[in-house]
Amino acid sequence: MAHLHTHFAGIHSPNPFWLASAPPTDKAYNVNRAFEAGWGGVVWKTLGEAGPPVVNVNGPRYGALLTPDRRLMGFNNIELITDRDLALNLKEITQVKRDWPDRAMVVSLMVPCVEASWKAILARVNDSGADGIELNFGCPHGMSERGMGAAVGQVPEYIEMVTAWCKQYSKLPVIVKLTPNITDVRLPARAAKKGGADAVSLINTINSIMGVDPATLTMTPSTAGRGSHGGYCGPAVKPIALNMVAEIARDPLTAGLPISGIGGVSNWRDALDFIALGAGNVQVCTAAMVYGFKIVQEMSDGLSNYMDEMGFTSLDDIRGKALPTVSDWRYLNLNHISKAVIKQDACIQCGRCHIACEDTSHQAITAMQDGRRHFSVREDECVGCNLCVLVCPVPACITLRELLPGEKDLRTGRLVSDKHADWTTHANNPMRAAKPA
Repeated sequence: MAHLHTHFAGIHSPNPFWLASAPPTDKAYNVNRAFEAGWGGVVWKTLGEAGPPVVNVNGPRYGALLTPDRRLMGFNNIELITDRDLALNLKEITQVKRDWPDRAMVVSLMVPCVEASWKAILARVNDSGADGIELNFGCPHGMSERGMGAAVGQVPEYIEMVTAWCKQYSKLPVIVKLTPNITDVRLPARAAKKGGADAVSLINTINSIMGVDPATLTMTPSTAGRGSHGGYCGPAVKPIALNMVAEIARDPLTAGLPISGIGGVSNWRDALDFIALGAGNVQVCTAAMVYGFKIVQEMSDGLSNYMDEMGFTSLDDIRGKALPTVSDWRYLNLNHISKAVIKQDACIQCGRCHIACEDTSHQAITAMQDGRRHFSVREDECVGCNLCVLVCPVPACITLRELLPGEKDLRTGRLVSDKHADWTTHANNPMRAAKPA
C-alpha cells in the first residue's frame, strides 16, 4: 500500500498537501479546521514586525476570471500580510502546533530588508514551536511598494543576503518563496541556495489587473472607484508554475534543492504534475478558498489510489521522474512525424476541427465527401500540430498517430527515419552550416 508521508527540508507531514500562506491560514480557527479535514501542513499567513498594524482595504479584495459556466480559472487578490497582532499570531501558532504535533507548521515572514528586523522577529518565531519558516520574497502588491515581498525577490543579491541572516539567527529550516515576476527564475533560486536556504517554494502570485467595468470605465475590482494591481493565482497559472519548478529542478546549480510547488493545485492530478517535475510537496490556496478544506480528502485519496494502481509505494517513486523528458527545443527529434486521425464513429459532425484547421492552421481537414458533410484528414497537409485534438468536443475522437520508421510522409515525400535529428544537425536548418563572420 502506498503511503503519502513526506520529509520536506527536514519537516515531516503525513501527506504532501499543505495550505499556502494566505487567508485560509490567517488564524487558529482556520488552521484547526484544516487539520481536522486532513491537511498535512500549513504555512501560516505572513507575519510582519510588531508595531503599527497593517491595514487592509474594507472593500473588494478579490477578483476572478470565470468561464461561461462560472467555473473559476483565475483568481486575483490585493490583500496584504496579516493585520492581526504579532504576539497573538505567535501564541496561536504555539498552541496549534501543540494540539497537532504530527502536522507541518511553517511560518511565513516578511519584514524590511534590515538585519535587525529579521533578527528580532526570528528570535520570537524560534520559540513558537514552528517546524520552519518561509521567507515571503514574492508578494507583488502593496508590500512590494514598501520595499518588501517581490521587491526583494527580484534582486538575487538581496535574496542571498536575507537568507543568510535567517540561517544565522534561526534554528529552523528556511524556505525561500520566489516571485514569478522575473525574467529567469533560476537566478533567485541560485541566490537562495547560495545564502543557505533549505528549500524554495514557488510560484507566488503574478502581477495582474482583472479588467474594466464597461459601465464606469474603472478597473475592477475597485475600492471607492480606484483599484490596484494584484496577485494572480488559481488554475490558470499552473502551466507557468510547472515550467518554473522544472527549470529549477533541472538546473545543475540548484540540484538537490527541495522545491515546494505552488500554483493552481486543485486536485490530485495537479499535485502529481508538480511532484513528477521535481516538487517535494505542494501548497494550495485558491482551490481551498473556492471549495473548502475538505477537498484535501479527494486529493489524498486520488493520489494514493493512483500510486496503488501504478505499484508505487512512496512519493520518492514519482518525484522528478518526468524531468528527463523536459528538454530544450533544439533537442527535439525532427525525424518524428505524427498525423491526425479522426474516429468516424465518434465524430458528431460539428466541424470545429475543420474550421480551426482551415482558418488558422494547415488546411488539412476536408469537410465534404461524396456531396455530404464528412470530416477527414489529408495526410499530405497534416503536420501533427494537435490543434484539432484540442478543439474537438468529443474526448478521444481525434488522436495523433506516429508514423513508423520506413513509412512515407505524404507531406514531404521523405521516409521516416529511426535516427534522432535535432535542429543543430538537421539538413534543413539554415544555421547548420552557418560560420562565424
